Amino acid sequence: MTRKFSELEAKMSSESREWVKTKVEKTLTEMPLNELRNARGLSQQMLADALHIQQPAIAKLEKRTDMYISTLRSHIKAMGGELEIIARFPDGDVSISNFSQI
Repeated sequence: MTRKFSELEAKMSSESREWVKTKVEKTLTEMPLNELRNARGLSQQMLADALHIQQPAIAKLEKRTDMYISTLRSHIKAMGGELEIIARFPDGDVSISNFSQI
């Protein structure tokens, strides 16, 4: 039997609802490049055209776990975004500016 999430949510404790809300927010703010591209409504071919490269290069790039910051920056820019490098410490965040002109 299929039930609506709102029915299940109504039976959850406030702690459980808060946990779900936190997980959803994290999921919406953290995602791999291929999911980000899809969320932006772009195909690999569209992104490849914007970067003046072949589509297989996009597929390969999206599977990488290590890449140049300049490559990632151009990929994000082609999707209409801007890349920022931020170091997080217990006493506060610091934006790293070394890479802003790459």
